[in-house]
Amino acid sequence: MTIRTRLTLWYVGIIFTSLLVMVGLCYHEFVIEPRQHVHRHEKPESEQEEAFEAVGILLWCALPAALLAIAGSWWLMRQVMRPLEAITHAANEVNERNLRGQLPRSGNGDELDRLTEVFNAMIARLDGSFHRIREFTLHASHELKTPLTVLHGELETALQDANLSEEQRERCHSQLDEVQRLTHIVDGLTLLTKADAGLISLTLESVSLDDLVRDAFADAQILAKPFQVQASLGACEPVKIQGDRHRMRQLLLNLTDNAAKYNQPGGTIGIELRHSGTVAQLRITNTGKGIAPDLIPHAFDRFFRGDPNQNRIEGCGLGLSIAKWIVNAHHGAIEITSNPSEFTRVLVTLPAADSIQEKVSDNAKSGGNR
Repeated sequence: MTIRTRLTLWYVGIIFTSLLVMVGLCYHEFVIEPRQHVHRHEKPESEQEEAFEAVGILLWCALPAALLAIAGSWWLMRQVMRPLEAITHAANEVNERNLRGQLPRSGNGDELDRLTEVFNAMIARLDGSFHRIREFTLHASHELKTPLTVLHGELETALQDANLSEEQRERCHSQLDEVQRLTHIVDGLTLLTKADAGLISLTLESVSLDDLVRDAFADAQILAKPFQVQASLGACEPVKIQGDRHRMRQLLLNLTDNAAKYNQPGGTIGIELRHSGTVAQLRITNTGKGIAPDLIPHAFDRFFRGDPNQNRIEGCGLGLSIAKWIVNAHHGAIEITSNPSEFTRVLVTLPAADSIQEKVSDNAKSGGNR
């Protein structure tokens, strides 16, 4: 049965029920009541009294019928909107990581059920497309690693030849840099593709984030030298998190490397770590050209490298994408603020280990009380 037919039948039923109620009340007032007055030999009322009585009878009959119609219409709309709300809620939960989910179907074959079937088929096609893209990226990355490794080794061997001229040596160095850049891109794509497929598991342990930040500051000083940039470490408060030490090092290296590359000669890199309540807040600031406000929402997109007309920095544009995945995997948040030509600041917020332990203990207590 179609939605149009069902709505029509429901609404006709509501109106018919309201009319029956109204007819019943009118019959009681205009037929049964006068008969009772006749049996009691009551005197007839004046015209004014009859008018007031007629108005009262009309309100007595029409008001319940109107209220019934309003209540029935509200119930009807609620019944119609309920499956739409369920579908909307389920569709809102669909993303590239859970495309195997299905929208709820009523199974009655109406327009809404057929529309849901179409949406489920579309989601299945999207899931197949995403799966094929991931498979292609993983296979292509795997196949590219071997020739890149061979090229890297051959170029390093060639550079050891003392008979190379200066021009040939420079050409080999240039080729080696490009091979290393391609290797970095392949490694980044492999990591992100595996992360999208849920193939990477984190080794969670208690990590002293302040120790990692100090190590990252030492690395930042080395990374900043070729760009004539000065790195400084501000407040570095002791704080522990539950996280993967290797991934946290990778996060800090990506952020400090970006802060050094996307800077300007004579600029600075500021690193700061604070323990604020139940979270650890890491700020990394650089004094580069910054990011235009309309480009900030795309900063974490893959292969994003800022304004191509102004950006001449060598890179693959995967560092911030990897950083966002690492932060999200640790149940944290990362955001970028930038004032063009002045500064760009990355703020990473991670739950502190003590707050996680408090939540676990609170849940254990609440479970015990139950």
